Amino acid sequence: MLIAVDWGTSSLRAARIAADGTVLEQRASQRGILTVPAGGFPGVLHEACGDWLEDPAALCLVSGMAGSRQGWVEAPYCPCPAGFGELAQALLWVEPRRIALVPGLSCEADGVPDVMRGEEVQVFGAMALLGAQHGTFVLPGTHSKWVRVDAGRVQSFATCMSGEFYALLRQHSILARTLPQDDGALDEAAFVRGVQHAQRSGSLLHAAFSARTLSLFDRLDTPVAPSYLSGLVIGEELRLQARDAGDVVLVGSPQLTRRYAIALAALGRGSRALGAEATWRGLWALARSLESA
Repeated sequence: MLIAVDWGTSSLRAARIAADGTVLEQRASQRGILTVPAGGFPGVLHEACGDWLEDPAALCLVSGMAGSRQGWVEAPYCPCPAGFGELAQALLWVEPRRIALVPGLSCEADGVPDVMRGEEVQVFGAMALLGAQHGTFVLPGTHSKWVRVDAGRVQSFATCMSGEFYALLRQHSILARTLPQDDGALDEAAFVRGVQHAQRSGSLLHAAFSARTLSLFDRLDTPVAPSYLSGLVIGEELRLQARDAGDVVLVGSPQLTRRYAIALAALGRGSRALGAEATWRGLWALARSLESA
């Protein structure tokens, strides 16, 4: 039996997975790594799934920020290009052959390093679910990842701080004065308008101010302004990353993947989306690779 754990900054998710990959049970808590005191990680893990760990044959694989410098133990990044084999060899065992931290991936572009923790498991899970060995995988979020896969291995990736930039503009810039308190439901027309303007503008530094000026001249209704701003930010990400990507696989929450799918469609690009199942399938596939090693 596999105990799969996705341990992030603000939350912990766990699943009990059978040998054939069937998810038997799932649990979630708000005990992200920032809530855990030094030396407290084993105790929090047992709080979450200690009854599962009583099975002497259980293997526990932990992905995400638990392997970061602020987490349980720092698991050094596995350099790209990397597939299941390289990732399995780089696991950090906190309890030999019993509990291991998945290390995350690193790559270099223009002499600058880039890193991910947790998203690599989602990518490998998406590959396993789709039977894909090549393509571009996009993981939207606070720090979105654009991942290039070839021959079943992650060749490279790029991080875009899109979600964080949206929050900064939304809450701490001059734009906050003209935006409503709540985002409200997504307005697709305003969102697509933002995506398209981002393509024409060529710079978010310039395009972002349009969220204020359009409101000043009553050419953008206040309730839909957050959707427009979201379109600007995601549109900028797509302007930079999607030019040569073709169709992509989106992996993440339904709310975010829907926005990216709409934005990609507005630019004539196709996509398909996967959710939380990618994490569990990725950890299960990693466990299977250990069995065959």
